[in-house]
Amino acid sequence: MAVGPTTRRRQLGADLRRLREHKGLTLEEAGARVGISKATLSRYETKEGAVKWPAVDALCREYGASDEERVALVELAKGARIQGWWRSLADPIPESMNLMLTLEDEVVREDHYACMYIPGLLQTRAYAEAVHRASEAQCPEREVQHMVDIRMKRQELLERDEPPHIWCVIDEAALRRCVGGRDVMRDQLQHLLAMAQRPHITVQVLPFATGAHAAAVGSFAVLRGPAPELDVVYVDLLGGGLFMEKRPELERYRLAFEYLSAQALDLESSAKFVDRTVRES
Repeated sequence: MAVGPTTRRRQLGADLRRLREHKGLTLEEAGARVGISKATLSRYETKEGAVKWPAVDALCREYGASDEERVALVELAKGARIQGWWRSLADPIPESMNLMLTLEDEVVREDHYACMYIPGLLQTRAYAEAVHRASEAQCPEREVQHMVDIRMKRQELLERDEPPHIWCVIDEAALRRCVGGRDVMRDQLQHLLAMAQRPHITVQVLPFATGAHAAAVGSFAVLRGPAPELDVVYVDLLGGGLFMEKRPELERYRLAFEYLSAQALDLESSAKFVDRTVRES
């Protein structure tokens, strides 16, 4: 299985490109100065594949980077191949999930719009099991439990000393859809209310009464990195997902999320809406 680009690797590529452009050098000119090909330097900057830290050190010196920045980028190069906890799992995982885990491991914020189900980071185990069984009707129970185990493990990032900010705009349809039966759904909504009380978790409800809105096409998430150029959009698709990182795509989805958040209920009204839905279930 191919290893998706780590946040370290993506940060390194973005910084190398920034330094080269600031110096006013082409890929060919910069590569020639340190003895690597234009193609190799292009690969370094496009966030794919392995990097050699001595080459990164030489590039930083050629670009006139400060000692502090050079040391930081060399450390990024050395750490770019470090793999996360999921690489040691006995059972394989889908490639799209591998990339999601890789990116999510170092995000500073996640913006979720959910129109079908409660976002995975806020799901209970019973709810997640019901979602997987419905989504993969032919899936063996062992595989269902494997995927749910991964989802539960993902949620541990919420327990970090400095967790990412999780901002969710949840369509009323996701709250009304009875997943796994009434008891499972009631527990899920109560769990959602409890999670929304945490300072790093924001939950807004987008009620049916809002009418047409900015994301009628489906659920998505904006995974925000330490710098804007490291953001990635994830769009749910049948059987997997699509990752996008081109600037126009990022801007489109960032703007859509801003519109959705503006159209959704405020935090207090959203909590009351979920609580009312619990009592009605």
